[in-house]
Amino acid sequence: MAQQKLGSILSSVAKRMRADFEQSRNFHHNGEAGTSREVLIREFLSGYLPAHVEAVHNAEVISAQGAVSPQCDIVLIDRGTPPFTSLGGYRIVPNECVYGMVEVKTKLDGAQLVDACNKISKLRGLPKTSYRPIPGTISRSTKAYGKTYDHFPTSGIIVAFDSLNLETIGRHLTDWCRTRNPIEWPDSVWVAGKGHLQWGDPRTGSLFRSPAPGASLLQIDAVPEQDILLPLALHLNIHFSDAWMNPLDLVPYSGATPLGTIVKQWTI
Repeated sequence: MAQQKLGSILSSVAKRMRADFEQSRNFHHNGEAGTSREVLIREFLSGYLPAHVEAVHNAEVISAQGAVSPQCDIVLIDRGTPPFTSLGGYRIVPNECVYGMVEVKTKLDGAQLVDACNKISKLRGLPKTSYRPIPGTISRSTKAYGKTYDHFPTSGIIVAFDSLNLETIGRHLTDWCRTRNPIEWPDSVWVAGKGHLQWGDPRTGSLFRSPAPGASLLQIDAVPEQDILLPLALHLNIHFSDAWMNPLDLVPYSGATPLGTIVKQWTI
């Protein structure tokens, strides 16, 4: 009964999102339409992400070494992230605080898919090194993408309001992934009204949280009256409920910037 109730709620949410999406078609500027659609996805994510994870729209991610990500549609960050810059809603986020990114597309085709995959690959490749160790605690780790990390690696999700045939999108995605390691692959692709692509065990068909060596890409068609929102909500819960980070160390971000000059010293 509870499952049916959640499904019913999300079915209503899907209809409302679709109506809001259709309304955004009336915007004269593509930039305004794109922004409104990203806001729709961000608001949905905010309702189903764990409380310690925040969805931020229109952000840029930087590393302590000076690397900068492409501008991201939506970045999923720890709620303790310091507000480096927040002018006009634009955020600059330290990479150590990033749990994931979501690329939002109006109509996903081969070129749009490659663009989103390249952004995910670049952001995931930024180093996460600026943490303060906590003395006396047992070190944490996360297994993903066929490796073990001493931090929570950045996930990458693609969400679209429409697309080419989902099977065609799957072929484009496998072509892109074939020459790359799993650490570069997106975790999943979601298309409203059609279904989603997710990695799984080729023998049993069971779904993986993240891609791994030997994984197969599975096409999962949406149940018409549910759309994709129920499985997406569950995916978000599974993926980010245990997202974690060690305390951020801002000192490396200051670099060689002088912090002041010692002009007096007292000896006690």
